[in-house]
Amino acid sequence: MSTQTLPEIFDANTGYGGRFMTLIYNNDTNTFDEVIEALMRATGCTVEEAYMEAWEAHTFGKAPVHFSSQEACCAVATIVGRIGVRTEVRPEWDD
Repeated sequence: MSTQTLPEIFDANTGYGGRFMTLIYNNDTNTFDEVIEALMRATGCTVEEAYMEAWEAHTFGKAPVHFSSQEACCAVATIVGRIGVRTEVRPEWDD
């Protein structure tokens, strides 16, 4: 019998290891530039990454923008939410 090492985000008992994600949702209020600036400030990402995430939210209605602990994801959501963008923090692996 072989032993398989599971990624640290996986808990063999629950299937979930505690990693969270921050989602942003598209709106008709904020400009791309506002969202890009907020994402860069909140996550420290590059302008290219922030643009791709803003584009994804605009095109598909929502986009994951950060993966980390619940506390870190809530901090990102708070910063981005200050400009009026709807955010959500949830487990990365929803059932």
